[in-house]
Amino acid sequence: MKGKVAIVTGGASGIGWAVVESLAQAGVNCVIADMDVPGGERAEAKLKEAGFASLFVKTNVSSSDDVRHLVDAAVEKFGRLDIMVNNAGLQYVAPIVEFPEERWNLLIGVMLTGAFLCCKYSLPHMIKQKWGRIINISSLHGRVASPFKVAYISAKHGVLGLTKVVALEQAENGITCNAICPAYVRTPLVEKQIADQAKANGISEDEVVQKIMLAPAAIKRLLEPSEVASLARYLCTDEAAGITGAALDIDLGWTAR
Repeated sequence: MKGKVAIVTGGASGIGWAVVESLAQAGVNCVIADMDVPGGERAEAKLKEAGFASLFVKTNVSSSDDVRHLVDAAVEKFGRLDIMVNNAGLQYVAPIVEFPEERWNLLIGVMLTGAFLCCKYSLPHMIKQKWGRIINISSLHGRVASPFKVAYISAKHGVLGLTKVVALEQAENGITCNAICPAYVRTPLVEKQIADQAKANGISEDEVVQKIMLAPAAIKRLLEPSEVASLARYLCTDEAAGITGAALDIDLGWTAR
């Protein structure tokens, strides 16, 4: 993959940063897209200190103008675009009857509309070169549901549909599109969820981890971001050229029941 160019949304921390590190180590030039300017600048500096080419672009993925600028900046900097990793996400926990409509719009905008826009504006570059990889970070909650997360779960289910449509439309162009569906990963987003879930369910934070996050899983632990990143990197290789339109679970055995 040396010399290829990837955009990773939400790339300043968590799963996104792990994907950036993994791809950079494989020789990929990485563009970090994030709303967190200090975090994005730190991530860019870390890559440059390690000797990797990189670029940070502040991006609101729910804005078509921002996404067009992101893609243009990547191509201007590196001359091409090969890989798009749609990872940007956020969470809000509340019962449906109390769920703020502006939060619904925000979460759907970032995780579903954002993934659509990133596909729309990156695909022309991949079509031109007859090669591309799109990786959508969905979730275990793209497969199953839990209470109090209506916007997140709706968005992540929608991402699986988006993945299949892109895969079907772009197969003849040498472009694959796949989704990764991890269980709970040890990230700042998940750590914040613990407190939110404790409040919504009226239980302690320890009970959230044991009774909600880990109870249905066969393997009783949180995933590490590097585990998701390893699968993402594999899906970007030529060896994975026959995998497209798939939703690949890393769910610690959650859906085996």
